[in-house]
Amino acid sequence: MEIMEFGKHKTDFLLYLKAERNVSEHTMRAYRGDLEQFIVFWSTMTKYDSDNLGLRQIIERYLVALFYKKISKSSIARKFSCFTSFERFLEGRGVVLNLNLKRPRIDKKLPIYFSVDEIFHLLDSINNEDLPTRHPIRDKAIFELLYATGVRCSELVNICIADLDMDAKSIRIMGKGSKERMVLFGSKAHEKILEYYRHERPEIKNQEEPLFLNYRYGKLTSRSIQRIIKMFRLFLHIQRPLTPHKLRHSFATHLLNQGADLRSVQELLGHKTLSSTEKYTHVSLEKLSQLCDEIHPINDMIKK
Repeated sequence: MEIMEFGKHKTDFLLYLKAERNVSEHTMRAYRGDLEQFIVFWSTMTKYDSDNLGLRQIIERYLVALFYKKISKSSIARKFSCFTSFERFLEGRGVVLNLNLKRPRIDKKLPIYFSVDEIFHLLDSINNEDLPTRHPIRDKAIFELLYATGVRCSELVNICIADLDMDAKSIRIMGKGSKERMVLFGSKAHEKILEYYRHERPEIKNQEEPLFLNYRYGKLTSRSIQRIIKMFRLFLHIQRPLTPHKLRHSFATHLLNQGADLRSVQELLGHKTLSSTEKYTHVSLEKLSQLCDEIHPINDMIKK
């Protein structure tokens, strides 16, 4: 396959992802960037390398170059996934590449989460006038809802008024791959949303309006949500990164610590497979250790 042909297939592949697979904007940006970076590498390589290499060899050289640039394993693994999806797409159209790429093993990282006390400190002890924002009530409601539901940042910005059932305290969420699920929120988040309605949100004229609006009365972006959550970091006693995704980690961790079963947490998070949720089970070890110290017979003998 020549580079021009690859570029044409790339365009068709991205259209397929958007129109038929309905992937998220985040995935679209990532895959588009991955393929465009590879084309730049391929173009540069052909200027200095006269060897007549096949596509698989070129991809292998590209991935090796990324490794020596110390690109993270997770980023390289995503590029493998991109090429694999691209290969399957072409096979469905009669173009067989036979790349046989092997995805690198990824070191599993334990999710970073915040304690219940830290979360409650940020939710309950900050005065509106202390927040460096024009919309403190809205921003508090956003923080509260992210932690109460565990939704992704991209899911939060797409919540419409029609998705919200204030009586049932539930929200219809359109997740990855257009998979719909229901999430629940408690009385505190309920009150924060009502307060936002009363004091900062313009009058609702259309049920399809976004729940949270920017200062121009348009839909917030994921980047805006990230900035809002980062703002709350100013009020932490220990300075460490605070992001919407870490609130999602905290939501899952705290539910499991309180005895929620893994399948229920999987459903609430919108994970496709249970293995994605299992990374949160490490947090239960601390509680199990505490229980063993308190109720194991041998420890009871030591106390006597």
